Amino acid sequence: MKILHLDSNHSMIKKSLSALGLKNDIDLTSNKVEIGNIIGAYHGLVLRSRIKIDKDLIDKAVNLKFVARVGSGTENIDCEYLVKKNIELITSGEGNSNAVGEHTLGLLLDLSKKITKSHIEIQSNLRKREENRGFEIEGKTIGIIGYGKAGKSFARKLLGFNCNVIFNDLKKDLEDEYAKSVTISELKEKSDIISIHTDLNKLSHHLINKKFISDCKKPFYLLNTSRGECVNTKDLIFALKDGKVSGAGLDVLENETKSFFSFNDDDSFEEIKKFENVILTPHTAGWSYESKIKLAEITVDKIKKFLGRKN
Repeated sequence: MKILHLDSNHSMIKKSLSALGLKNDIDLTSNKVEIGNIIGAYHGLVLRSRIKIDKDLIDKAVNLKFVARVGSGTENIDCEYLVKKNIELITSGEGNSNAVGEHTLGLLLDLSKKITKSHIEIQSNLRKREENRGFEIEGKTIGIIGYGKAGKSFARKLLGFNCNVIFNDLKKDLEDEYAKSVTISELKEKSDIISIHTDLNKLSHHLINKKFISDCKKPFYLLNTSRGECVNTKDLIFALKDGKVSGAGLDVLENETKSFFSFNDDDSFEEIKKFENVILTPHTAGWSYESKIKLAEITVDKIKKFLGRKN
């Protein structure tokens, strides 16, 4: 069985699959057309987000048995078509959910205590105590959109802050001791802080837009550690200027390239990075030393289980 690796991942994945007797080829540079010319020879793909696995590419993968996404986001994969072709989709989002939860909490604490702003000012010998008076999380209502692995991880970490945690998710019966399930209307009505943890799909694309923000009953802080395209950046900038959004902690941005390692040219990026009440990080929420190992271990384990079922 031949496996094609399309992105750089922990070397453990290749070593472990080789130990199972699988032949592993690594291609980190070929484009989609070039991959289409060779994909028919492979039985498995291991990837992140560099290449779009669409119907055209899947049709050329005549021997493909599984696609393993190292991580959770599958917006670059035609999941429905994989099902039709009886190709297994393997994801490992539980591997970095703890890292995402911690990072989201870090963004919230930074915003609430104005840590980065104060640090930058002190580097310029400015000690603005009153201007940097923060707020406490205790007693606030935090609304989570998307209550999967990462959303639940964030909620679990809020347990000791004595705040009210609510969530909205398309799936039913997800409520637990960490958060209460509510309608999206109730989330908009009650939230002081809104954190996005949904996958990127047709429903979540530009979910946070001018109308969503207008529907919220009070100014709120926005956190996004999911996908940049869940937020309409221009509408967010307008709301930041208007005061309807009090601040934002963004690990992801709408103008990221598909590989997440750079940005496309965009005037909105140049504008949003000037706000003192906006914290930006470079898509590193799930990018911890520990998560890199956990993602690899979970991916290999799930591939092993899949091969075991097929045999």
